[in-house]
Amino acid sequence: MKKVISIATGLFLQSAAMHAQDLSGFWKGSFSMIGCFPNNNIELQVTMKDGMAVGDSYHYQDIDNYVKKKFSGRYDPSQKKLVVQEGVVTTYHIPRRCVICIKQFNLYYSKVGNLEILRGLWSGNVLNMSSSCGTDSIILTRVTESAFKAVPEIKVDTGTIRLDFYDNAIVDDDTISVMVDNQIVISHQRLTAKPLTTYVRIDTDSPFHEVEMIAENLGSIPPNTAILIITAGEARHQLNMNSTEIKSAKVRFVYESKDGNVPPPPKYSVR
Repeated sequence: MKKVISIATGLFLQSAAMHAQDLSGFWKGSFSMIGCFPNNNIELQVTMKDGMAVGDSYHYQDIDNYVKKKFSGRYDPSQKKLVVQEGVVTTYHIPRRCVICIKQFNLYYSKVGNLEILRGLWSGNVLNMSSSCGTDSIILTRVTESAFKAVPEIKVDTGTIRLDFYDNAIVDDDTISVMVDNQIVISHQRLTAKPLTTYVRIDTDSPFHEVEMIAENLGSIPPNTAILIITAGEARHQLNMNSTEIKSAKVRFVYESKDGNVPPPPKYSVR
């Protein structure tokens, strides 16, 4: 009898696992918090496997003001409950007056028509401190793509990055300016088959840099297009950069050592 019960229990658990909701994908919501940003948005980038959840959490005002953290968690299919705990801070771009809040989410899955929802509570503590940064209700909905899709983020472990900008395919008189961390490093230069070159220094003391390519004209074949070759130590990356008179092209670099560690945030404590 015990063997029969054991087999039945195993079949039940296997069936539950097979019918567990796959929450992999992008989930976006907003929440109330008195802190750094006037508007607080959350994006969870979830990967599910065998009931476990891992991924990245973005707490942000917009794609230029945000904190990115790793998270882990577990989904209970019997309760349709997802518990997520944020952990290591991997990237941040915030004012110095801000503090970082490490949050936990207790969320319940539901579906209304085609709308998929995670609804529940969040709570958190200030990074490296026991003081609370709040607790409140939150609702996230599944979205088709990340808000941060338009800005590539490249992890590097070398001190100096070389950036070479070329015209893409046909040389058509595209003219660009390039900014690094809002400082102009290339001004009104024409793209050709020879590179426009600049360098960025990245290390534990300066672990984040944003490079922005601004179109000063659209050339004879709009939009303004460039190939960016990135050389970081032995690593080499190639990006296609497209910018217009309305929207520039950006790429972000984040320092990460070879062992996967990132520099800790400054001691000022985004919520």
